[in-house]
Amino acid sequence: MMKLYGAPICVNCREVKQLLDEKGIPYEYVDITESTKNLRAFLAMRDTLPVYDSVKAEGRIGIPSFVWEDGSVTLDTDWLSAGGACTDC
Repeated sequence: MMKLYGAPICVNCREVKQLLDEKGIPYEYVDITESTKNLRAFLAMRDTLPVYDSVKAEGRIGIPSFVWEDGSVTLDTDWLSAGGACTDC
């Protein structure tokens, strides 16, 4: 199952959750503000994966983040608004 890392204070995260729910796409939501355990897990991922380099350089957090079942990570939300599952993420 896909994991979605986000926070309720993030407008984009709320929009993504709503779209996933509306489309019936299953996911596990990890609220990075809910616990230090969740925040640590996210930061460990963010601080080691190159996909986050540009957002860190811009001073952004890097949420919403999608972690696919194969372990690949994307910050791209275009696949969701296009109406289907990501085929190349």
